[in-house]
Amino acid sequence: MKISTIGFTKKSARQFFELLRESGVERIVDVRLNNGSQLSGFAKRDDLAWFARELCGIDYVHEPVLTPTKNLLSDYRQGRISWDTYESRFIDLMRTRRIESVLSKEVMNNGCLLCSENQPHHCHRRLVAEYLSDHWGEMEVRHLGHGKDHVGTPEN
Repeated sequence: MKISTIGFTKKSARQFFELLRESGVERIVDVRLNNGSQLSGFAKRDDLAWFARELCGIDYVHEPVLTPTKNLLSDYRQGRISWDTYESRFIDLMRTRRIESVLSKEVMNNGCLLCSENQPHHCHRRLVAEYLSDHWGEMEVRHLGHGKDHVGTPEN
């Protein structure tokens, strides 16, 4: 099984869609809580689905079960909790949601987890990929745009 991850910030639309097209992924799996925000530019939900299909020939799905809660995300962004606390709470949230049981392996295989963070180091998309790898077994994880398709967990 293969899963990729990508963030759209600090990338032009051209860079972003070229990374997706060159990676060979079959679908974007949007893991953002707020995927319809005007601040997302070309990565706004409906626009992204259209661009992905028209420019790259790939599908788009939103998986709300893979998003953080509003309170958890707010606590981290506002500096009320550290990254380590956020990470621990998000992993607990995935356990509670039993994402390994409710997600379709067919949808996830050769999918690309999308979030806004430029790099995967402090982004929940990396945590999702690692969690699924731990529960589903053999999985190749590629972080697109991090070096040249970095495979595995990025160095902190």
